[in-house]
This record gives sequence, structure tokens and C-alpha cells, in this order.
Amino acid sequence: MSRAARGPRIVFWRHGQTSWNLESRFQGSTDIPLTEQGVEQARRSARLLAGLQPDLVVSSDLQRARHTAAELAKVTGLGVDHHEGLRETYAGEWQGLTNAEIRARFPEQFDAWAQGEPVRRGGGELATEVADRAVPVVLAAVEKLPEDGTLVVVSHGGTIRTMLGRLLDLDPVHWERFGGLSNCCWSVLGRGARGWRLLEHNAGTLPEPVIGDET
Repeated sequence: MSRAARGPRIVFWRHGQTSWNLESRFQGSTDIPLTEQGVEQARRSARLLAGLQPDLVVSSDLQRARHTAAELAKVTGLGVDHHEGLRETYAGEWQGLTNAEIRARFPEQFDAWAQGEPVRRGGGELATEVADRAVPVVLAAVEKLPEDGTLVVVSHGGTIRTMLGRLLDLDPVHWERFGGLSNCCWSVLGRGARGWRLLEHNAGTLPEPVIGDET
């Protein structure tokens, strides 16, 4: 992605690896730290993102996102604004469970979600409610950008998906069509004459398998 293109940009950067990612456990709003590899992922990606000369950085206040954002702060000298609104989806009873455990304990709920129905997974938030709290944080930060500025948003796979869907004016039933983000990879939106458009998705140094925040 070239800085030469016109208009503001939003870089949605997923946090580094956690132990629950490796175990395929639904993290949600549970505050799980980065693994050593996750820290290294953040350091490597931060050096790349610094080349975009970001102007502002906002982050989820959960530690896996905070520590990822801190690596970018180190190499850019920028401060980081932390927001509860950028947290991962709260998924109630699903949190901490593996994919297999969720399927076994909540088969009807899981099947409905897999079919694209609006589901409060584990009694938690709807995807649209996540977008309702996250997107205003991002748009408020965009308003603070200089002309043609770049904002980096450090968040979580599921929450990033909802923000992409909402900002691209897609019907919520289609949000799951966005493939997941690998740890410390990013997606980029640019704003043109007809609104936001997707410039990159799941970009990073090398293709890596997606180990999802969401089941």
C-alpha cells in the first residue's frame, strides 16, 4: 500500500498470537496475553507498518492488543489511545471453549450462527452491536487525521470484520464473507469519492494460517 494515494486510510491490525489462539479457544473479551511468538510477530509487523508513516494509533484496551500497539509506538514515537469499544466480541458462555466444545454444548446456536443468522453466541453480543460500539471510535479518530493521513486501529479478528462490513455498507449477513486475519496481519480501507473501499485484506510479510479469535 503506497502512501502516495490520496485520501485518508484506516489500517486494521490484528493483535499477535496468544495461547488461546493456538488452542482454538474463543477468547472474546477475556484478557489473554501474547505468547513470545506473538510479541515477535508484533515487533516484525510494527517495523513494516511504520513505513506507512501512520499519524494516529488507537487500540483495544485488552492486553493482547495493547502490547501489539506498544510495538508500533516504540518505532514511530506515536502515543496510543486505548478504547473499550474496540474489544473483541463478548460471547458469554462460549468464551474459553474450543470449537469442538462449543459445537457439543451449543449445537443449535452454533448451527444458526454458521448459517448467518444473528445469534447472541453464548448469550453475548450480536455482530451488529459490536460494530455499533467500535465504528464510532474509528470514525472519531479519522476526524483527527491530517489530510491524506493514516490511522492504525489495533483490534481483534471478529471486531475488525464487523468494522469492515459496516464501513463498506455491506448487509450484516455478508460480513462473514471476509476471511479471517492471521495474527499481526492487517486490512486497509481507503476513502474515495463514493465512500470507503477495501484496498488490502489479511496483508503481512508472508502468508500465514489464520488462527481465529472466533470459532
